Amino acid sequence: MTTIPNIRLNDGNVMPKIGFGTFRLNGAVGVNVMTSALHNGYTMLDSAFNYENEGAVGKAVALSGIARSHLFVTSKLPGRHHGYDEALTTIQESLYRSSLEYYDLYLIHWPNPMNGKYIEAWKALVQAQKFGLVRSIGVSNFLPEHLDSIITATGVTPAVNQIELHPYWSQPKQIEYDQEHGIVTQAWSPIGRSSEMLHDQTISRIAKAHGKSISQIILRWEIQLGVTVIPKASSAKHQIENRSVFDFELTAAEMATISNLDKSNGRLKKEQDPANYQEL
Repeated sequence: MTTIPNIRLNDGNVMPKIGFGTFRLNGAVGVNVMTSALHNGYTMLDSAFNYENEGAVGKAVALSGIARSHLFVTSKLPGRHHGYDEALTTIQESLYRSSLEYYDLYLIHWPNPMNGKYIEAWKALVQAQKFGLVRSIGVSNFLPEHLDSIITATGVTPAVNQIELHPYWSQPKQIEYDQEHGIVTQAWSPIGRSSEMLHDQTISRIAKAHGKSISQIILRWEIQLGVTVIPKASSAKHQIENRSVFDFELTAAEMATISNLDKSNGRLKKEQDPANYQEL
């Protein structure tokens, strides 16, 4: 089985270009799915405090039989704990739940700009990294104005910005900003949570030309954009399929065709605009 290649972060650490999403993977069923993914070649598990499955992630890590040093585990800080002291305590509690000594990556889940505490939360993540609780720190769903604020306030640039990104919501300006600042863009819901795009006729034609699935074409498109991805799949077949995207390449014309599928209202949930969305 081909190893998933890594990308180097701006802090010197490395992260797999493809990880495994764990949203709504909870309890014993979630543990089994995650363990299957690890046995099928994934080395990165992406979780969050608000997924309420950090314990399941830790259990999957323990059951996998894979050395902790060979794995990459992410979690995220919820909006209700953006206060500096709260954030540090939350990170510690997250680690206790997972029975892990450290997270490889820890993110602020949403900026929650109406509360105005995301700079405070970022300062806590900077401190948590110094304490050794986390190896790398980043953000999720941050817009350029939010990133400018935390970088100006601390002098520390996030290693990763995890955002909604797929063919119907391709965010070229955010990718450009991230790349200009040395931030790795990571796509959540990279294949749209089983949405209509998995039946898109334009992508289907490209898939047939390469002898690949629509999911593989979408993930390959994102990889070639320089974006890392965290697809989720319950079946072993789809887990293996989603990570098998490094044996072909899309042409410049095919890349442009997929990028042109972008929609002005392409978000999966219209209310989740980071400019005003408030996560609890």
